[in-house]
Amino acid sequence: MKYIFILFLGLVAISMTGPIDNDLNLKSTSETEPSEVIAKKVDSLLAIMTLEEKIGQMNQYNGFWNVTGPAPENGDAAKKYEHLKKGYVGSMLNVRGVKEVRAVQKIAVEETRLGIPLIIGFDAIHGYKTTSPIPLAESASWDMEAIRLAAEVTAKEAAASGINWTFAPMVDISRDARWGRVMEGGGEDPYLGSKIAEARVKGFQGDDLSNIYTIAACAKHFAGYGFAEAGRDYNTVDVGTSTLYNVILPPFKAAKEAGVRTFMNSFNDLNGIPATGDKFLQRDILKGEWGFTGFVVSDWGSMREMIPHGYAKDGKHAAELAAIAGSDMDMESYLYVEHLANLVREKKVDESLIDDSVRRILTLKYELGLFDDPYKYCDETREKEVINSKENHDAVLDVAKKSIVLLKNDNNMLPLKKSGQKIALIGALASDKNSPLGSWRIAADDNTAISVLEGMQAYKGNELTFAKGADVSVGKTQFVFETKINTTDRSGFDEAIEAAKKADKVVMVLGEVGFQSGEGRSRANLDLPGVQQDLLEAVHKVNPNIVLVLNNGRPLVLNWAHENIPAIVEGWHLGSQAGHAIAQVLYGDYNPSGKLPMSFPRSVGQVPIYYNHKNTGRPTIPAPNLVFWTHYIDEDNSPLYPFGHGLSYTNFKYEDLQVTNNYRVSGEVKVSVNLTNSGNVEGKEVVQLYTRDLFASVTRPVKELKGFELVSLKPGESKIIEFTLTQAELGFYNNKGEFVVERGEFEVFVGGSSATTNKNSFEL
Repeated sequence: MKYIFILFLGLVAISMTGPIDNDLNLKSTSETEPSEVIAKKVDSLLAIMTLEEKIGQMNQYNGFWNVTGPAPENGDAAKKYEHLKKGYVGSMLNVRGVKEVRAVQKIAVEETRLGIPLIIGFDAIHGYKTTSPIPLAESASWDMEAIRLAAEVTAKEAAASGINWTFAPMVDISRDARWGRVMEGGGEDPYLGSKIAEARVKGFQGDDLSNIYTIAACAKHFAGYGFAEAGRDYNTVDVGTSTLYNVILPPFKAAKEAGVRTFMNSFNDLNGIPATGDKFLQRDILKGEWGFTGFVVSDWGSMREMIPHGYAKDGKHAAELAAIAGSDMDMESYLYVEHLANLVREKKVDESLIDDSVRRILTLKYELGLFDDPYKYCDETREKEVINSKENHDAVLDVAKKSIVLLKNDNNMLPLKKSGQKIALIGALASDKNSPLGSWRIAADDNTAISVLEGMQAYKGNELTFAKGADVSVGKTQFVFETKINTTDRSGFDEAIEAAKKADKVVMVLGEVGFQSGEGRSRANLDLPGVQQDLLEAVHKVNPNIVLVLNNGRPLVLNWAHENIPAIVEGWHLGSQAGHAIAQVLYGDYNPSGKLPMSFPRSVGQVPIYYNHKNTGRPTIPAPNLVFWTHYIDEDNSPLYPFGHGLSYTNFKYEDLQVTNNYRVSGEVKVSVNLTNSGNVEGKEVVQLYTRDLFASVTRPVKELKGFELVSLKPGESKIIEFTLTQAELGFYNNKGEFVVERGEFEVFVGGSSATTNKNSFEL
């Protein structure tokens, strides 16, 4: 191949200027090559690159033409094509499918001077063709092995389609359900979010990045994006150092410790500095204090967006700021390729910074095995065998069932009987085969999800009648992927009401269409969209025996439903196998075990709402009949459904919470509780441990999750569940970013949700 020959000539030239290992070549020599060997090869390659070629590795373009078709002849596409042929492109995104990837890779490795292969990136967020639940839903499983396996399925299918880098996981902590991207993350808690970050990184990357079924992961968005003011996407972020160090950063650090190879910076500013140009975040913390050896990619166009932020004067200034701050690769701003060489020549950017970025990028290409075989991800036979395999669908069905949360089940309304009943299934979302795929499912084929209607039709024993009732959406807006909500058309109400009158029980599937959450889809209201609330109330008037199944990508306000509907199931957007998963829970073939990763508010006015809030100086009524304490005059302080909440078809009893304090001897505090399945069916419970540091040099939350265990018990079975608290669980970050463990009094809570009052105490 041409690229091998040219690299060999380069090594010959290098040998005249310094000692080079005579056995060294730039191809990989083993699947798990030592890092020091890769480092030597990267340095050798770097030494023969021109400044423009180095900067080219820092340039990422979106797919800009049909690669298997004719080359572009004019405009921006033609310019990008010339850059690609000159070796001025290090990565491309949104080029997918073996034929397309092979064609663009061929240009990079066979038509450029050095033949350096491309990294092919893609937003494989919660699946590729086979989709698993949206990440927020997966987080509700609290099952790290299931989450890891779902990411592994995503990696396997994406890799089989020529992709070797995903822009996931999103590990932003967010407490604001208005923010559309809560669907893409792990919820409101940094401890749970850290465990999920680790599981997803390991699922994507496996144990060996050179394996043909693994892809590089990307922890995003660094940092603070989930705290956008008012829940409005791309908005400014203004948080204190305590929140930054104790809430925002821990999942990112967990991803780094799990071996994630790339980070993505974020759109927001933090302390007045856009993240793309934030040296404190990228160089001081990530690459300095944490020792991250991978590379940082900007988010789409975020480098150029520093201009409207009011931080950069123009594109050249933005490129300078980003390079100095530690942003290694420019996604779709074109600023590095346009300005960085001149900035180096003008001594405004030191070339050593360029070398550092390129060294990081080339290292990942070696780790992926792309120098050994640039076409290793381009096997059409493997692509056909892997995509939509039964094994993949079985895996996403498993995690979909585990992600379902039973919010309410009065009088054992669920599970449904499997025979002898008339059931009315109502709601446009019940027959929807597209919305269950959720947002961020770019590669998935439209209308390929199993609908709830199809899932329930698989159970033949009951008489099932379907009525749409009302559409949720009535078409697209002028914006891509946005939907226009039906706020007036009630023409299907009568059919739904008649079906409900004749039914023994009613199952209503209501919520958000798939593209009502996700990037750019913030909502000011969190109620059921459109006329769905009216439909729910109209059906309830004629038949109150309703099971409400929610399809949504964020917490919703459900006060009326909570007060009036006997059974409520949080069914999220569960992916390809959504309908089967929901039906199996409704009919009791799977006992729900999911727990909420975000609090559900009683009112949008409570948002942001989260369990691990501070106590404040006036947490309760200071004296009878006074109003001077932290509260609303028109709403309770508590959420409707708290973090960690989730019911089962059985009951669990917590007894004998014990604390053994050996911290001064062994550095450990042991906590145990006796858990009993006191119900009639086998079930799983997520046993949750929370601590409270009663006084500290920095005020601490009223509760903090510090451990959990997923336990399966048969009816009548008991088990002692044990936890160990160490410095890692008992300490916190002070406002200098230092991790400290302080003497004092602690409370420990163990139960089935963050609202548990089952507690004990100890002292350090």
